[in-house]
Amino acid sequence: MVAEVGMRVFGIRPGTGLVSMMRTLLLLLWFAARGSTLYFHIGETEKKCFIEEIPDETMVIGNYRTQLYDKQREEYQPATPGLGMFVEVKDPEDKVILARQYGSEGRFTFTSHTPGEHQICLHSNSTKFSLFAGGMLRVHLDIQVGEHANDYAEIAAKDKLSELQLRVRQLVEQVEQIQKEQNYQRWREERFRQTSESTNQRVLWWSILQTLILVAIGVWQMRHLKSFFEAKKLV
Repeated sequence: MVAEVGMRVFGIRPGTGLVSMMRTLLLLLWFAARGSTLYFHIGETEKKCFIEEIPDETMVIGNYRTQLYDKQREEYQPATPGLGMFVEVKDPEDKVILARQYGSEGRFTFTSHTPGEHQICLHSNSTKFSLFAGGMLRVHLDIQVGEHANDYAEIAAKDKLSELQLRVRQLVEQVEQIQKEQNYQRWREERFRQTSESTNQRVLWWSILQTLILVAIGVWQMRHLKSFFEAKKLV
């Protein structure tokens, strides 16, 4: 399977070269966008959750920093050291795979073991009785998935890799991540097909049941009318 993916990335088959190149470009462009950087506003007692679709056996790294709104200056300032963030991550089966308290600025890491939608939730450690309660927080969040979560400068320094070796390693890991994404899309397609077949089967059985009920009601009405006419001596 790895060889097949590598052929799609680096090889050009006769007669399908343009299609293969277009598929490769689309995959690499989509794969390059797997990191997401954003910021959002929450109250200090509010909880904010995000849904991230992640293949299995994929590392995810999230970096965040918080800012507290200063009413006097009417702008966001770096949060005080006492204000922390609680990060909770749940897998598609609603199992908690990460639940930890961090500071006002930090980094969390986890590895997915089940493909599907993972829920990432953040909320501050502030309570309605704290000095900061009722304030507004701005949270800057940067989530990196798969190969983008690797620090290649650190890897090169640790393993003493040349620029060419580092580039080759990066390409290999990109291909592996693309393979995981392809497997995940196949898994989603299989789930969708099973859901469609199950729905169609239920619709079929419901239609059959409706037909049987209508036939039974029709037979009962005919027998009832026959008994009525016989009782009135009309037939």
